[in-house]
Amino acid sequence: MTSWPFDAWGLDVVGPLDKSSKGYLYILAATFSKWAEATPYKHVKKETVVDFIKSNIIYRYGVPQYIITNNGTNFKNSWVTDLYEKFGFKQRKSSMYNAPANGLAEAFDKTLCELLKNVVN
Repeated sequence: MTSWPFDAWGLDVVGPLDKSSKGYLYILAATFSKWAEATPYKHVKKETVVDFIKSNIIYRYGVPQYIITNNGTNFKNSWVTDLYEKFGFKQRKSSMYNAPANGLAEAFDKTLCELLKNVVN
């Protein structure tokens, strides 16, 4: 069996942060291993999440087998469910507590915030 590149992505919202000069408060970030895609937003709504998944994951790297998210309302709604059904992949929910994974996510979020502060300001 051949491997499927970029088959599983983690998706998370970082913020609210200090408002940038352009009014951005949040960063929507998708990670695959050490690879990351991130975009700043003023608000992260269900429509934003669907557009982000299509533009930054599906159209750039192909349809994943699954995306891992938390249970936030911007990830758990009919718009996102329709997207998963349309493209034929699954959403997996992260656990409420996973010390090793949470530590990695926090470290990634901190590094990402520092890098993006320079870009969006």
